[in-house]
Amino acid sequence: MKNITVILNCYKRPEYLKEQIESIENQTIRPKEIWIWYNAPENSKQINLNESFSKYKIIQSNHNFKFHARFAMGLMCQTEYVAYFDDDTIPGKKWFENCLNTIEKTGDGILGTTGVILNGETYDNNYKVGWNGTKSDEITEVDLVGHAWFLKQKNLKYLWYEKPESLENGEDIQLSYLCQKYGNVRTFVPPHGDDLQTWGSLPEKGSVYGNDKNANWLHKTNHKPIRNKIVKNLLSKGWKTVKTKK
Repeated sequence: MKNITVILNCYKRPEYLKEQIESIENQTIRPKEIWIWYNAPENSKQINLNESFSKYKIIQSNHNFKFHARFAMGLMCQTEYVAYFDDDTIPGKKWFENCLNTIEKTGDGILGTTGVILNGETYDNNYKVGWNGTKSDEITEVDLVGHAWFLKQKNLKYLWYEKPESLENGEDIQLSYLCQKYGNVRTFVPPHGDDLQTWGSLPEKGSVYGNDKNANWLHKTNHKPIRNKIVKNLLSKGWKTVKTKK
């Protein structure tokens, strides 16, 4: 058992929580703890987590603290590593093994199952790497990651070194920017090759679960504009993207 705490974001898709936990407990490297962050959903089904998931640590809110809250919760973890999963993400059983092998090679890093390489001064027209982008047998440096994160717990503190550009969006962008700026910690997508069990999101699950009516980007008309503004502002503050570093 390795020193990993998993924090799950149970929001509008509680029907996938049991399957998600099973995939995590069946990892070749099992985590020490699983925490469930149940962020109050609006106009969505409610579940009683205490009935079926009482052996896990549960933090339940009657207010939607949105995307940054789960990363704040990670500051309380006592393990060396913290792993996060979106509520539509089911990892292969070798995902943690893949992440630890990657960090052994890179020394450190913010790791994710899908990565974005920016192509300019906005979020638009980006290049994706990972389970829903370009596949590779190699470790790929990217500008930010999403869907599943894996990092050293000590690096979470950097997310709060500057005031968030927005609490409506962009925690993934902010995390990579601040870890790079203050900790010299880069962002990577571990190898996503032919062995799907090493992936952070099984494609047959993510392609279905992540494109339902609960997808955040479908309901936020200002989703892309906010992300474009965040990227532009962070570049002006010194963020060095993969393409600008070359």
